Amino acid sequence: MQGSTSFETITSYLPEKLRRLIMNIPCDKLSGLMEFRLRAGGALYLVYSDKISFLRNDGGLSSYYNKKEVYNVTSADIKETVERLCHYSVHSCGKQLSQGYFVVENGVRVGVSGAYSSTDKPVLTEFTSLNFRVSRCVEGCADEIFASNFDKNIIICGGVNSGKTTILRDMCRLNGNIRKTALIDERNEISCLRDGVPQNDVGAMTDIISNCSRSAGIISAVRTMSPEVIVCDEISSTSDSESIISGIGCGVKFIVTAHGTCFDELIKRKELAYLIESGLFDTIVFLRGASAPSKIREIKRLKNGN
Repeated sequence: MQGSTSFETITSYLPEKLRRLIMNIPCDKLSGLMEFRLRAGGALYLVYSDKISFLRNDGGLSSYYNKKEVYNVTSADIKETVERLCHYSVHSCGKQLSQGYFVVENGVRVGVSGAYSSTDKPVLTEFTSLNFRVSRCVEGCADEIFASNFDKNIIICGGVNSGKTTILRDMCRLNGNIRKTALIDERNEISCLRDGVPQNDVGAMTDIISNCSRSAGIISAVRTMSPEVIVCDEISSTSDSESIISGIGCGVKFIVTAHGTCFDELIKRKELAYLIESGLFDTIVFLRGASAPSKIREIKRLKNGN
């Protein structure tokens, strides 16, 4: 976590009663915080890489769920928090409520779940839970990959909460400080743009394209920004893969992430098999997993790479 700043940002959006309880949590208990979750009718809990802690009614933390002892989140708590996120103008936040998330100060991203309207452009109208995700900038975590794979096409792979985005963000920073880089930040998770300014350090020369599909962003970057390298998160469709291969054909290097814990998992997915079998990617990096976020398990060289 970025010191106490991210936590203070989270608490600033909470109802006063809840904020007072949470401010009792000792700073040492916040180290390594990844997610801060609230669910109406359920608990408020903190998610770490190796544990979950529940907020008690007295402001302390418990490692297990006991309905009588933990704080029971109300629908009013959720509603007031959403209103604070919207600065008390819910109707002005149609875009965020259609996408199901907000990006606030210090790179904190807030996922919202609930019931969507039945209109032509559905938006959230009833709110059931919130997930404040703490954006982690770990400078230096990608040094090993960067040093040994400069000017290579790279796929970074791992399971849920393995630190793929954290590694990718640092790779973007390292590249963006020395050469023209384009970041395709589809859901604004990497740069955390706010008012046009990235809340996270993604490199001095990095151009950011956000809130559009990866494939459209890649095409736009190649046509308009003349990047030497393009960075993008979570390859998930054949259109993504086709755009990447087209970009490589234009002389651009790519650093991407994908969900998968081993090589066999990757090649079972059409879009990733397409990239690997193209012979255009040099390296696949596998991360250890949620128990050791952003730590490398294996760097696999592809025989048919450039």
